[in-house]
Amino acid sequence: MTSNRKPKLLSEFDSKIFGQDVAIKGVAINASNVKEGYLFLALSGANTHGSNFLETAINNGAAAVLSDIKLNSVIPSFIHPNPRQIVGDIASWFYDFPFKSLTAVGITGTNGKTTSASLVKQIWEINEIDSALIGTLGVEIGKDIASGTRTTPEADELQKIAFSLQEKGIKHLVMEVSSHAIDQFRIKGCKYKVVAFTNLSQDHLDYHKTMENYFQAKAKLFTQDYAEIAVINIDNEYGKRLFSEVKIPAVSISRNDKTADWFYEKVNLNSDGYKVEIRSKVGNVISGNFYLKGDFNLDNLLISVASTNLLGLSDSKLSNTIEKLKAVSGRLEQIDVGQKFTALVDYAHTPDAVSRVLKSVRSFTNGRIIGVLGCGGERDASKRPLMGSALLAGSDVAIFTSDNPRGEAVEKILSQMTNGLELSNKGFVIRDRKEAIKFACEQAVPGDCVVLLGKGHEVGQEVNGVVIPFDDRVELANAIKQVG
Repeated sequence: MTSNRKPKLLSEFDSKIFGQDVAIKGVAINASNVKEGYLFLALSGANTHGSNFLETAINNGAAAVLSDIKLNSVIPSFIHPNPRQIVGDIASWFYDFPFKSLTAVGITGTNGKTTSASLVKQIWEINEIDSALIGTLGVEIGKDIASGTRTTPEADELQKIAFSLQEKGIKHLVMEVSSHAIDQFRIKGCKYKVVAFTNLSQDHLDYHKTMENYFQAKAKLFTQDYAEIAVINIDNEYGKRLFSEVKIPAVSISRNDKTADWFYEKVNLNSDGYKVEIRSKVGNVISGNFYLKGDFNLDNLLISVASTNLLGLSDSKLSNTIEKLKAVSGRLEQIDVGQKFTALVDYAHTPDAVSRVLKSVRSFTNGRIIGVLGCGGERDASKRPLMGSALLAGSDVAIFTSDNPRGEAVEKILSQMTNGLELSNKGFVIRDRKEAIKFACEQAVPGDCVVLLGKGHEVGQEVNGVVIPFDDRVELANAIKQVG
């Protein structure tokens, strides 16, 4: 697609950086994605530098290279003190500023991004608005789905995707925007009609170091650089702070606070989900049956309804849409193979998410909650005891196990998860995740609920650099069949 586009002169982007007229046909950070005539961006990464792959880029046809260091190269080489800051701008310029023609929504927050983004896309699609989604589950363009390696792609890929939407005539895009992506300038060149904030709780401190840094990274999205209007959940302290500090037009949403711009007038829990009535300060009334379980999904619905209404969908259309919305893969997903107890799989992998999911499950469970949870290796270790405490507090039977240990010892992770906890007769440590799932099912009786937390939609278990096929949904179904 892009290799056939008319070449552009780099000097037209910025003659101070690119002091000679080099024509390029594309932009790529990954050397393996370079094609004939591309500009290769040799960036500094967490483990290596892009300059180590310069030969690959040249062999693939690179026309020029931009880096933060001087490179001895047979192709024109340019230097910028922080090229990552301008990758998005270069890519946006090359693809003719594709976000200008998009009605784009960007959603950020610790929890709820994936479901909120999915609900926005579903609302559009149900109302016959062709749309795309970029997020944790991959890239969805209409009905086509491609897997992704990051919640938010690198800047060059992001602008390329936006350009491809132009070619397909798709004008609506919803994105999950991670804190890493904001901090690493992956969204430079993007402009959103609406940006939304779900919540903020401890996560990614291995990267951000402090909660203040984490908050400030998220807050950058809510500026004129990236957005026109903000939708902010004020049911958490960080949301209240963001709403008070934001400089762009903003509306507040709240599940419980009727002084917010958008709020729930009524929420009635039933066996299938909720009957809801949503109102706004300016007179909107949107009501219907909502079939996603979990109180946190009420937050996700409110964000998606407020965002799509601001972008033009009427109250009546939204009211007719709510009952058609479906759950997202791996988010409180029910596994039913004929057993007499409830079995669920959820992606919750932060202390707050674990607490919220288990609290919601408690609201519709008559028997015991049997929770299974692990913590990922080589990630924020400070949240492990908090997650362990949340599991023990929210479950009647708490099973501590492995979850993507990567290069760390499972025993070390489990020790940190259970440090200081009194497990007594309700807590069990089972190193092997498959065995832990089987044990959970063996304990379950009619009326109970088995909840596997942490992996959700993931289909692999990473151990010492090797990804072993492992899907909680499949393993749970198999375990239920084994125990009868």
